[in-house]
Amino acid sequence: MSYFSDISKIAYAGPRSTEPLAFKHYNPDELVAGKPMKEHLRFAVAYWHTLTGTGSDPFGVGTAIRGWDRFTGMDLAKARVEAAFELFVKLNVPYFCFHDRDIAPEGDTLRETNRNLDTIVAMIKDYMKSTGVKLLWNTANMFTHPRFVHGAGTTSNADVYAYAAAQVKKGLEVGKELGAENYVFWGGREGYETLLNTDMQLELDNLARLYHMAVDYAKEIGFDAQFLIEPKPKEPTKHQYDFDAATTIAFLQHYGLKDKFKLNLEANHATLAGHTFEHELRVARMHGMLGSLDANQGDLLLGWDTDEFPTDLYATTLTMYEVLKNGGIGRGGINFDAKVRRASFEPVDLFHAHIAGMDAYAKGLKVAAKLIEDRVLEDAIERRYASFREGIGLDIVSGKATLKSLEAYILDRGEIANVSGRQERLKALLNQYLLAE
Repeated sequence: MSYFSDISKIAYAGPRSTEPLAFKHYNPDELVAGKPMKEHLRFAVAYWHTLTGTGSDPFGVGTAIRGWDRFTGMDLAKARVEAAFELFVKLNVPYFCFHDRDIAPEGDTLRETNRNLDTIVAMIKDYMKSTGVKLLWNTANMFTHPRFVHGAGTTSNADVYAYAAAQVKKGLEVGKELGAENYVFWGGREGYETLLNTDMQLELDNLARLYHMAVDYAKEIGFDAQFLIEPKPKEPTKHQYDFDAATTIAFLQHYGLKDKFKLNLEANHATLAGHTFEHELRVARMHGMLGSLDANQGDLLLGWDTDEFPTDLYATTLTMYEVLKNGGIGRGGINFDAKVRRASFEPVDLFHAHIAGMDAYAKGLKVAAKLIEDRVLEDAIERRYASFREGIGLDIVSGKATLKSLEAYILDRGEIANVSGRQERLKALLNQYLLAE
């Protein structure tokens, strides 16, 4: 059954094309920095927003018109698989991502739920084989059901913890079955509302125990996916434990997990933490922890996770700059954890949205590669920190300097002269590169 019968496979048409259903910048085989664009970007569709999203919000019911919504239960789950792979193929997207509960409904018991999951996983496996589309990552939804009201790995209820552990076990088995290249942990309710009733030490210890169990079980079954943690500072809890990249890295270091995990970073989560996306990427890159990206953007006038499709070329350029400086994204990818706006309710809007996001990242990639090739930022940074490559500055970075030697050097010197950071000039240069064709 076709759910997008009036839409053909989306092709590259070039930046001057006026065809709405065509890529203007994403040309998968175009060489950028020595590799085809598709190898740099490794795009993925988010199953949850794209296939299960309804357009509902706290003030109104869903508005989305979706051909598969006439079904219910397992029939709905099967119809979504059919629609999903038609969408993936027509968008020419090589990967997709999902939570376990996105693809199959829960039953009355976990055993029944797992049977439902097995049925849909078998169907997905067949579609993956026939289309060549791959699974970038899967994860477990341990936040939607009321049982997780107090969290999953950080719950105050040992029975819920056991349920979460069993759900992770099944998720790892599903990931192996489908050849997932990564497995993500997103702590949807791993946080707290008030410290008045929270044993933070126990909760963090238990969360680390769950991660260690997952690492051990993946090794036991031969599942060699890259493990990822996705930071978020708030929503749905007031304070999430994986607040941002730095907090998450500190947690992994403290519990002996740093060598087992990398980070799946999301642009809108960075905004909620009071950071830019490039800040989060830089922190992860500095620590060798940059694993994968959830591509979206927030609305700076709204204080919550709006998950808009990324269209800000300034942001996508600085994002791809960090990825290129990282030497690529390895086994990770660029997953559109984004949803069409409530008023964009027609099926074709799913295509318009992904085209906009893919083009924005493709343009960002090309500009970032040119910036690096021309050493625009590198030369500016080298000039700014030139004083640390000679004299007393070289003594400091080489470890030769002491407090006494630094005092002796500076004690009788007069006024210190600084040089301009040229921030506005660099922003103008970035605009110049963005506007160049």
